[in-house]
Amino acid sequence: MFELIKNQGAARRGRYHTAHGTIETPVFMNVGTQAAIKGALSAEDLRRINCQVELSNTYHLHVRPGEDVVRSLGGLHAFMGWDGPILTDSGGFQVFSLASLRKIKEEGVTFNAHTDGRKIFMGPEESMAIQWALGSDIAMAFDECVENPSPKPYVEASIHRTTRWLARCKTHLDLLRQREDTVNSGQMLWGINQGGTYADLRVEHMKAIRELDLPGYAVGGLAVGEPTEVMYAILEALHPHMPADKPRYLMGVGTPGNIIEAVWRGIDFFDCVMPARNARHGHLFTQAGVININNAKYMRDGGPIDAACGCPVCQNGHSRGYIRHLLKAGEMLGMRLCVMHNLHFYNQLMADIRQAIEESRFDAFRRDKSELLSQRI
Repeated sequence: MFELIKNQGAARRGRYHTAHGTIETPVFMNVGTQAAIKGALSAEDLRRINCQVELSNTYHLHVRPGEDVVRSLGGLHAFMGWDGPILTDSGGFQVFSLASLRKIKEEGVTFNAHTDGRKIFMGPEESMAIQWALGSDIAMAFDECVENPSPKPYVEASIHRTTRWLARCKTHLDLLRQREDTVNSGQMLWGINQGGTYADLRVEHMKAIRELDLPGYAVGGLAVGEPTEVMYAILEALHPHMPADKPRYLMGVGTPGNIIEAVWRGIDFFDCVMPARNARHGHLFTQAGVININNAKYMRDGGPIDAACGCPVCQNGHSRGYIRHLLKAGEMLGMRLCVMHNLHFYNQLMADIRQAIEESRFDAFRRDKSELLSQRI
């Protein structure tokens, strides 16, 4: 399923095969939490901006419209008109970040939905059943995402519970995939490494979950407020213990600089709501750094967001002045154009990273781009 094509140091150029297509890695997954990209981008738009993988969320789709509705309409691919690979997050992070009241037991977690307050129980079997009904290509394991910092004894107990939950996820998804009415028989389960900011617990947990020999592994519970240097140190500690023949996914990361630095430390898959969210507020990525299109200096600017950009927005004559006007006027088109640009920027960034690794110049690429692309202009 995963081909490792080339290494440059820890950086990896690979290829991952799924039931809905091949993914060239390193890759950034475009986040459509509720089966839609916030900013009014369609599946056809995703194809235009060279998206490889769409990511949707188990918890949100369970709350509305419900996985049975999605399954009745042919699964998530048919539901949103996207024929490429889809990854579904397990809902674990949302359970622990959105639920103000929750009760954790060995069986799972009881909590109140953030929408209407109704009581929901979710454990490994429930998360797998929802993702099976959605029919994603990659289903993420149900885990506990602890706050950073948390007391070490609690984190240690948590990773052992998360390991037990992972084994239950594997058993239940294996059973569901054998059903004749399965939506996606090629669905694969990936495990998630936890352990807070304790490097020794991270390594211990990685050693435990790799024994299950899953098709891929993620690093969760980072980029949630801890210093960037701590995140990088955790990745460096984990690197020798992550299976070399399996893809590696750093969840919820991040800025262009974060991505470049994490690729340098051996990560293959990324996702983050930040580029789309920032775009909706007028913060746009360019090859020279980040601009705020709302600034008055762009009012009469007839140039594109980025003259070096090949996205449909920059190529079709939409000026900075026009886009600024749309945002100031509250026109949805402004958000749509900004989101399209930023996601194209990220997808192109990953293509540039892949090419740099292939050509054995990723060290120079990192040196030139890591700080530049994230700086504010």
